[in-house]
Amino acid sequence: MCRSCLSWYGQRIAPYLVHAGCSSDAFSRMRRRMVPHAKGVVVEVGFGSGLNLPHYDTAKVTRLVGVDPDATMLALAKRRNRVLAFDVECVQAGGESMPLADGFADTVVVAYAFCTVPEPEAALAEIRRILKPDGRLIFLEHGQANANWRRRLQDRLNRPWGALAGGCNLNRDPFQLVTSARFDIRDPWQERFPPAFWLLGSHYAGIAIRSE
Repeated sequence: MCRSCLSWYGQRIAPYLVHAGCSSDAFSRMRRRMVPHAKGVVVEVGFGSGLNLPHYDTAKVTRLVGVDPDATMLALAKRRNRVLAFDVECVQAGGESMPLADGFADTVVVAYAFCTVPEPEAALAEIRRILKPDGRLIFLEHGQANANWRRRLQDRLNRPWGALAGGCNLNRDPFQLVTSARFDIRDPWQERFPPAFWLLGSHYAGIAIRSE
C-alpha cells in the first residue's frame, strides 16, 4: 500500500475500526475491573476515543488529562466528556514526550496503548517522571499469548496487523516492559482473550508503583 494511502487509512478508517473493536465487552470487562482504582489527578496515556471515561470513579478523581497523538481519536473522546463530574483536558502528544510537569499525577492509566506506542520504554520513563513519588501506574493491555504456537503466529502477523490496526503490536510483553522501567507490579493479572479475539493473546493488567 502506498504511503499516501496508508496516511489516508490511518486518519479516516483505522481510528474508527480501533474504536469499534475496543468497545467490545472483551475490553470493557477489564476496564471495569481496573479503571475505578484511579484517584486524584489522573493522566491517561493513550486516551484514544475516551472509552475509559464511563469507568472512572467520580468520587475519587479530581482531574483527568487525556494524552494521545491522534487528533481523530481525541475528537471522538471530546464528544464523551461533556457530562462528567470532574475536569477533563485532552492533550495531543505522544506518550514519549508529554508537556506535563514532574510529579504532576497521582495516577497514570494506560489501557490498550502500550501496544501502539512506538517507543514504550521512553513512554514508561515519561510516566515515571510525571508521577508523584507515591503515585501509581494502572495498566491493562493485551500481549504475548501463553502458547508457543500462538506466539509464533503473532510474530508472523505482527507487521500486517499493525498496518491495519493503527500501529498495534501483537507480540509485546507488558509485564516485562513495566518491570524493566523500574516499576513494581502489585496484583498482576493475566488471562486469555475470548476465542473471537484469540489473535490478541492475553490480557495483562496490574497496579504498579515506582521502585528505586
